[in-house]
Amino acid sequence: MNIQIGQVAPDFEAETTQGRIRFHEWLGDSWGVLFSHPKDFTPVCTTELGTMAHLAPEFVKRNVKVIGLSVDPVNRHEGWSKDIAEVMGAAPNFPMIGDPDLKVSKLYGMLPAGAGDTSEGRTAADNATVRTVFVIGPDKQVKLALAYPMSTGRNFDEILRVIDSLQLTAERKLATPANWKPGERAIIAGSVSDEDAKKLFPKGWEAKKPYLRYVDAE
Repeated sequence: MNIQIGQVAPDFEAETTQGRIRFHEWLGDSWGVLFSHPKDFTPVCTTELGTMAHLAPEFVKRNVKVIGLSVDPVNRHEGWSKDIAEVMGAAPNFPMIGDPDLKVSKLYGMLPAGAGDTSEGRTAADNATVRTVFVIGPDKQVKLALAYPMSTGRNFDEILRVIDSLQLTAERKLATPANWKPGERAIIAGSVSDEDAKKLFPKGWEAKKPYLRYVDAE
């Protein structure tokens, strides 16, 4: 199954380090970030989970729930959390899904159907494709899907920037230009006519081209 932007994120039930959840119910009316890991006790992912724990207040501020997934049982996650706390100064403060039967990894297209039905005997290299970030909106639709190689740590500042952009679009019919940061000018969405833009943005805008209209996002 290939997960595409705009489709409803597949729902599932799973055991996590914070108890059993049904994914859509757990999300509720919040935004969500689901980020996956190929195996417990892997080096790059250790740094990522600790970094995400430190960033927890930033996600809370944006009404975003964070959940991790690793292709190992929950009891192994608990042991890994101790290492993460020791090395990174913070243990995961969000649920970590246990996926020992590979069901969630397959449901989200991170492993092929023929990958088997157990994490036992599999290595991180076997699960190299389980290195994905999904951002999911309150409407349960996938807003972002990014896949990373095992050797490259994820940039969570960029994930926050994308969420800021997505939330701006959801609230104000604005898009964001390359390298945009919160507080900078945005672009009036192409779906908004000039007539409607006058009502939405009465202070006006700068048109570089008829289709490229910059406006203050504040």
